[in-house]
Amino acid sequence: MALLVQKFGGTSVGTTERIEAVADKVCRFREDGHEVVVVVSAMSGETNRLIALANDIMDEPVPREMDVLVSTGEQVTIALLSMALQKRGCDARSYTGSQVRILTDSSHTKARIRQIDEQRMREDLDAGRVVVVAGFQGMDDKGNITTLGRGGSDTTAVALAAALKADECQIYTDVDGVYTTDPRVVDSARRLQRITFEEMLEMASLGSKVLQIRAVEFAGKYNVPLRVLSSFQEGEGTLITFEDENAMEQPVVSGIAFNRDEAKLTISGVPDTPGNALRILKPVSDANIEVDMIVQNVGEDNKTAFTFTVHRNDFKRAQDVLLGIAADLGAGKVGGDSKIAKVSIVGVGMRSHAGVATKMFEALSNEGINIQMISTSEIKISVVIDEKYLELAVRALHSVFELDNAGVEEGA
Repeated sequence: MALLVQKFGGTSVGTTERIEAVADKVCRFREDGHEVVVVVSAMSGETNRLIALANDIMDEPVPREMDVLVSTGEQVTIALLSMALQKRGCDARSYTGSQVRILTDSSHTKARIRQIDEQRMREDLDAGRVVVVAGFQGMDDKGNITTLGRGGSDTTAVALAAALKADECQIYTDVDGVYTTDPRVVDSARRLQRITFEEMLEMASLGSKVLQIRAVEFAGKYNVPLRVLSSFQEGEGTLITFEDENAMEQPVVSGIAFNRDEAKLTISGVPDTPGNALRILKPVSDANIEVDMIVQNVGEDNKTAFTFTVHRNDFKRAQDVLLGIAADLGAGKVGGDSKIAKVSIVGVGMRSHAGVATKMFEALSNEGINIQMISTSEIKISVVIDEKYLELAVRALHSVFELDNAGVEEGA
């Protein structure tokens, strides 16, 4: 018998029929003798509907009241799922985030979890009940309803699993696991049987939308085994856990991530003097624009070209910031390109294999793809390329690193 925390997202509970299907699945786990805590999101589209209602009333709704409003979506789902479980003779009890005492800070719309009181859940589990908890929400020390921001239900599930010391946290979604890359781009993409927390963090930060970074970080910090599964088909999914040091042969590259939403900015002719990088990036940061890759080249005339990437939605604002500071820096022109993409190879096996970068660059060169920027970490190599070559690059890298082989299964 295992203690499982299962999370079902908005598409998994998008209709009453799907809620009934979730109830069937949960009941099967109970019949097999497992203890189950279920975390659910709002029904698909419901949160957007609530936000639209708020925007009809105010252009900039007060964050505290927004949290009160959008948290009601999950409250609907926990009640309906509990009813569906009870109808099947599977005793269940629903709780909002505040009822189960998920205590957070007071940062409305993006709160962080501070503490969880698991006593109520333990009492229900000991009594043979399924505990159904509203994801995405909690309560601060003044009793205000708070929400956890994007991916909040995943974070709720992982946090509850950590507090309860669950055997596994299972994230049910509309895909059946983590793939070597997006199957819509590479037909031969395959589902990974397992992936490390480090690799999943890199994949999530680089564009993979299967799991939110915050939930993976939480799981890694508290050693909570995560499994990604499909709500709509049976299967073992993908287990996300620590690196298996006993593995005979760790794949060099586990997956390929990519992001189309990139833009590149360059300010050239910057005097090569201490502090100029700060003078460039601080105004960008002050404008709440997140910078990703950075490259600085120093020429013979002691002038530098400073290039960095941002999210494509921030391109125009970042460009305006650079234009505003170029004269103060005594710099030359400001240029940019909003039609770039980032492609990354990820794998803990890169630590123990030489020549990985060479192999990557050779594969791109053979396809006539020019590399504009390069960024590396211990288990990742990222390149910026022209957006029009993105899919060609992903397919070439998937092939050259033989990602249709060991440790994976055929994609759908």
